[in-house]
Amino acid sequence: MSQQTTIRKLAELVNTPVEKLLEQLSEAGMSFNNPDQVVTSTEKVKLLGFLRRTHGRTETVSEDPVAPKKITLNRKSTLTVGGGKNKPTVDVVVRKKVTLVRPGTGPQGMTEDEERADILRKLEESRQHNRDEQERLAADDRRRAEEIEERKRVAADAEAARLRAAAAPAAPAAGDDDAVRKPAATHGHGHPKPAPPRSDDRGAAKPKGARGSHQAPAGGEDDDSAARFAGKMHLSAADRARRSTARPKARPQRGNNRDQSRTGTGFTRPIAPVVREVAIGEAITVADLAQKLAMKGGEVVKALFKMGVMATITQSIDHDTAMLVVEELGHTAVRADADDAESELIAHGEGVQGDKVARPPVVTIMGHVDHGKTSLLDYIRRTKVATGEAGGITQHIGAYHVDTPKGVISFLDTPGHAAFSSMRSRGAKLTDIVVLVVAADDGVMPQTIEAIQHARAAKVPLIIAINKIDKSEADPQRIKNELLTHEIVAEEFGGDTQMVELSAKTGDGVDDLLDAIGLQAEVLELSAVADGRASGVVIESSLDKGRGPVATVLVQQGMLNKGDYLVCGIEYGRVRALFNESGVQVDGAGPSIPVQVLGLSGVPDAGDDFVVVEDERLAKDVAQQRETKRREQRLVQAAGNRMEDIMAQMGGGQQLELPLVVKADVQGSVEALRQALTALSNDEIRVNIIRSGVGAITESDANSAAASKATIIGFNVRADASARKLIESTGLDLRYFSIIYDVIDQVKQVASGILGVEIREDIIGTAEVREVFRSSKFGAVAGSMVIEGVVKRHKPIRVLRDETVIFEGELESLRRFKENVDEVRVHTECGIGVKAYNDVKPGDKIECFERVEVQRTL
Repeated sequence: MSQQTTIRKLAELVNTPVEKLLEQLSEAGMSFNNPDQVVTSTEKVKLLGFLRRTHGRTETVSEDPVAPKKITLNRKSTLTVGGGKNKPTVDVVVRKKVTLVRPGTGPQGMTEDEERADILRKLEESRQHNRDEQERLAADDRRRAEEIEERKRVAADAEAARLRAAAAPAAPAAGDDDAVRKPAATHGHGHPKPAPPRSDDRGAAKPKGARGSHQAPAGGEDDDSAARFAGKMHLSAADRARRSTARPKARPQRGNNRDQSRTGTGFTRPIAPVVREVAIGEAITVADLAQKLAMKGGEVVKALFKMGVMATITQSIDHDTAMLVVEELGHTAVRADADDAESELIAHGEGVQGDKVARPPVVTIMGHVDHGKTSLLDYIRRTKVATGEAGGITQHIGAYHVDTPKGVISFLDTPGHAAFSSMRSRGAKLTDIVVLVVAADDGVMPQTIEAIQHARAAKVPLIIAINKIDKSEADPQRIKNELLTHEIVAEEFGGDTQMVELSAKTGDGVDDLLDAIGLQAEVLELSAVADGRASGVVIESSLDKGRGPVATVLVQQGMLNKGDYLVCGIEYGRVRALFNESGVQVDGAGPSIPVQVLGLSGVPDAGDDFVVVEDERLAKDVAQQRETKRREQRLVQAAGNRMEDIMAQMGGGQQLELPLVVKADVQGSVEALRQALTALSNDEIRVNIIRSGVGAITESDANSAAASKATIIGFNVRADASARKLIESTGLDLRYFSIIYDVIDQVKQVASGILGVEIREDIIGTAEVREVFRSSKFGAVAGSMVIEGVVKRHKPIRVLRDETVIFEGELESLRRFKENVDEVRVHTECGIGVKAYNDVKPGDKIECFERVEVQRTL
């Protein structure tokens, strides 16, 4: 039997690369993936037939159709096993398959040598055919390149002829008139001899293939021009040249894509990197940035990842990060222009001018909690505000304007509690003068110092009102000395700060305070534009169930009238009504006058600026653009995870979370609660306010709390009927509050319950080993002296050597002389047997401790 042939061996025999042979076998319909696989004679014949068909030759059929290459015989025999007395008979079927191959013959009756020679011949023919095909393609490429060069030359000649014709137009020749009268198709012996051919009148040549004594000039381009302009002898030389240059380019032939960059019909590959200038706003998504850079989004994500920023293609990144990644990728980043609506609003505001007139001062009353700020303002207003506030403390900014004998003064009453720091900071920025109230019987407190810092940061003059001088323990001189440590020097000490001693309860010294305010206002020379469109600041905002969004604003410039269109932060609207602090409706408000505004589209944030605009369209456009910008910034803050932060979270373990839903009556309280509650977070637990807002607790708030298992906090608000029904059915934790102290204390208790308990070890006694005795019953017994605390028998112990713990376990015995005892007190000798430890040495210390459970707190 002949030796088996592998693909590798066959490739060596036919002098063909293994890869090409595998490819030809695959094209022939045979799947081989390993060059060491065996190729049978049948497969060789199949390959040969494929090659013949490929090269256009017919396959030779064997002359002897009855001469098979191999014969397969299938045999089946049945054997009967067993069968006897009381024994079953089993039939065993044996199948055999035998293949017989005729020796010394290959396919179609050829021997192995003939078969090998035939395959070599066919493969050589295939290689020769491939070489001929490559030469033909190369010749086609050269021919097309020559045609392109010829077309360029002809176009250049035609352009030169057109320029010459335009510079010096020639009179038509007599031959041209004859050509017009006689068609070009009737050339004969009587035809006048044509003039010598020029580059600008090649179109007058005879058609291609015309017979006669006058032959066209040699060249395919001239023949083509003659064919195109046959029968059009009325055209001038310039028109012929123009039409020659405007001839549509030939359609590229198949396989000519390689020349497109040279013919100008395809993309020209740049020879240098393209540097783009990208305009970036406050925030941009990764997908938009990739589109502006003409890059794939994955490449931008990869560049951000290398910079340490984890962001997906749909997330937004801030302006600075986008600038860095653009420069990292080799492009130029520029800041995008301001929004059109904002620019129009700025131009609109700059156009409003007028004469300035004197305006009332805006005075903010600040100080520590329960120092008498609101009581002082009550006496000035002759009202009773403090008695109506929860807990007797102020939790909102109250804005009033008062007609005093000294003139009109606008007062802002700020909270003194630590949680309302942002309110006090906002009040200091809005004001002209800060009156700092300090209780004569209490002294300078933390919020007093904070108020001083806010006033200094806002560069506002300060007047000190020393209150409660009617009390027996009042000491105004101590207050002045304490203020000296904070660089507040009274006028009597040579400073520039006015200090007034008064009593808000009896009214003593209040007139002196008003005089001091009037004097300071005269020094400041306060003025504002009284006419024109108004602008100012939002002091406080709330959501009234019957009136909708209500904003308390302080007018700083112009006159705010009913019916004006205004933009207030991300909200806008038309003023439907104006109310003063007493609830009386007014028609307008001038500079330094606080009023309540109705008609806004939503509840603005406290501290937002407002401005009156010409129409509702501009107001709406500005509000929407601000909302879009704020949403982008919020997305950037939420999604801007850096790898360092993620690794820190992974390494720090799981942090517990306390989700909260906070609703309050005014925007300032919501802001204060968010800051105070978020500040309770630490490394072990995080207070997460998932939802907050102004107004009653709605069904949407309850659904959000149910989804995240959050506690609902209502500050001076209540849940409506649908929300109460949902809260009862889902078992949510709902808590109402009216004092901010109680909110913080309750949240601390809830957070402590989440934290659970921790095991703490307290050392209760220490004994020093003086001598070690050996006992057959207890092993090593340490004769010890209790030097600290008490040693108890049933408590765990540690053995210390050179202040290092070498064993931790429990006592096996504790004896005083020969009696077993439960405990041994300080300065008492005893014998201690340590369970399962016999390596106690003199000088060691035995430390006794106990484990106690302690509630974890914030």
